[in-house]
Amino acid sequence: MLASFIHGLILAFGLILPLGVQNVFVFNQGALQPRFLKALPVVITAALCDTLLILVAVLGVSFIILGSFWIKTILIVGGGIFLIYMGWISWNSKPSKDKEEVAKKFSFKKQVLFAASVSLLNPHAIMDTIGVIGTSSLKYQGEEKVIFAVTCILVSWLWFLGLALVGRISGKLDQSGRFMLVLNKLSALVMWGAAIYLVFSLFKN
Repeated sequence: MLASFIHGLILAFGLILPLGVQNVFVFNQGALQPRFLKALPVVITAALCDTLLILVAVLGVSFIILGSFWIKTILIVGGGIFLIYMGWISWNSKPSKDKEEVAKKFSFKKQVLFAASVSLLNPHAIMDTIGVIGTSSLKYQGEEKVIFAVTCILVSWLWFLGLALVGRISGKLDQSGRFMLVLNKLSALVMWGAAIYLVFSLFKN
């Protein structure tokens, strides 16, 4: 049981750590919202979406998705277009110093919808979560598989909560908004790179 816990812990952290659109959005909302509670819809939505993907992976649905050429192709092409679009938005995004303006721009509904889209429409995250976690879970049965899945889910919830908190602290320290501007540019480059990699992997196969 300890082995499945450690395995899930290391694997989940390894998958969730890289810079991407989901992490950047959670971080940004933590930094830009006038109060930390205002960023919780993003945190909860992102964590719930990850929970769904992890459960789908562990329950074996991943092999149906990854086993179908057409589903995989649609996922990669559609996701690649999504990443290019999100990269363009991120590149042209300018941090606002008016916290109330940000709160109005990202209402509860918009936060939930945007967080869900960057979590569930990102093919790189989906294929990593479904492919890696789903495959890794095959070595476990019964209670060990449950511990493995719960550990991955717990890491996801704690990560997004911590990310929003770090964003909150950074937002208070970076009153000029320069750090957020650089982060947005870097995030855009990562998204475009991920899109190119996905398209390349499709033609490679």
